[in-house]
Amino acid sequence: MFQVLPAVDVLDGRAVRLERGDFDAVTREAGDPLELARRFAARNPPLLHVVVLDAARDGGAPVELAQRLAAAVPVPIQLGGGVRAPEDARALVDAGIARVIVGTAAFEQGPEPYVAALGERLVVAVDVKDGEVRTRGWEQGSGLSVDDAVDRCRTAGVARLLCTAVERDGTLSGPDLDLMARVAGRFAGPVLAAGGVRSQADLDALEALGLEGAVVGRALLE
Repeated sequence: MFQVLPAVDVLDGRAVRLERGDFDAVTREAGDPLELARRFAARNPPLLHVVVLDAARDGGAPVELAQRLAAAVPVPIQLGGGVRAPEDARALVDAGIARVIVGTAAFEQGPEPYVAALGERLVVAVDVKDGEVRTRGWEQGSGLSVDDAVDRCRTAGVARLLCTAVERDGTLSGPDLDLMARVAGRFAGPVLAAGGVRSQADLDALEALGLEGAVVGRALLE
């Protein structure tokens, strides 16, 4: 069944919405991240999707926040931001996180150590802008094309991908269906889509492409 994952983005300890991942373009302050997580959990989603934005940019796994979130809501959480070593990822699992999103480290170091550490709990973030995979909170280019990144993940045995169309994130402009079709077809495993989702029609279009699900943020708040 196609999954819809509500998104909680955290910056400086507050739930926020950014436009296109720009740290200077906060489009909405959503208050206490634990309270927002509880609101979304009341919808009984399959998982909550949480990204700690400043950790993604600067490094440092947000273990304390992970513990608080896991204790606050009765649904599983997939969380990303700040993982720079397999030990960081394991610490988040020990804190109660169901799935750990790894982006920067998976491409700077290779995904293999994270496959070994996490197995099915691993989600590799393929964050795409202008055909290139972005890292470090989307602020740096990796030099990797989409195809190269997906191939690397598939070869390493990564269980699941999260593909974000950076230019559409937080814009309510519709998902990048061409990008999602390309990634889903090339990976041949579960892929979650993010960026631009605004309506049920968008979700239906992603489901028709064979995506496992979609991360939805701003559309659930407006």
